[in-house]
Amino acid sequence: MKIAIMATGGVGGYFGARLAAAGEEVHFIARGQHLAALRANGLVVKSANGDLHLQSVSATDDPASIGTVDIVIFAVKQYDTESAAKLIKPAIGADTVTITLQNGMDKDEWLRAVLGHGHVMDGAAYIADARVVSPGVITHGGKVARIIFGEADGSRSARGERFLAACKNAGIEASFSTEIAKDLWAKFALLSAWTGVSTVLRQPAGKVAGDDSTRKLFADALTESVAIAKAKRADLGDDYLAKHRNFVDTVPPETKSSMQMDLERGRRLELDWMSGAVARIGDELGVPTPIHHFIYAALKLYANGGR
Repeated sequence: MKIAIMATGGVGGYFGARLAAAGEEVHFIARGQHLAALRANGLVVKSANGDLHLQSVSATDDPASIGTVDIVIFAVKQYDTESAAKLIKPAIGADTVTITLQNGMDKDEWLRAVLGHGHVMDGAAYIADARVVSPGVITHGGKVARIIFGEADGSRSARGERFLAACKNAGIEASFSTEIAKDLWAKFALLSAWTGVSTVLRQPAGKVAGDDSTRKLFADALTESVAIAKAKRADLGDDYLAKHRNFVDTVPPETKSSMQMDLERGRRLELDWMSGAVARIGDELGVPTPIHHFIYAALKLYANGGR
């Protein structure tokens, strides 16, 4: 398959590298020093799942130079969605599908507004601490690296089956879901709670787990996220809270959320699409979300970057 990676950050770069190493035609979109390093030295991935050094990769900052592709793996920060979608449009042909691996719950509709309904397949990535540590070099903490994707109408499409086969061939754990909306809510409920709590506390999982008050803060935030999912008619199951309320015990103690790491580096935050979204949806539906309102207010002044 001909695949474009929009863009070559930690998530897109990791999965793109696995697909390229397995023989797929992968084009990496990047810019600045990262792009220069990719062109000069290739792409390096350091992971517990196996290191890679692709000594020669196709890398560009101009998607129009690639031509049309079969698949776009869309993995930019939420605040860059619209600009990145407009940039990738020249690579969208009649049969191209864009698979979103972003956080948040409104990302797919934003993309459909720019690219067209038939060119977007909903998706999510479960991957721990994947990031660009230096130009041309991506590290991945832990072994979790999974993709889930699906057609919005729950159908089993030929394009989805082809991409699933490509992922399996590359050794990527992937699922082609017929209940993608429910799967996205299942991820969002956990992610919004963990991202918000870890960032507002500026602490990794081990510290959060080690104190009764912070453990309760996480559990309460998760309960609110599950409540808005239920109000949006996403049935996550009666055992969802029981399975995930001890999440902080199940990951390495040094685990941080990506938004916490962005805060530490003075970067923009995806706050509006995490706790901000929980608070906003809760207000719209009449579901109380005091923890997420607090998190949003506490982090709002950092949302545009700065320490």
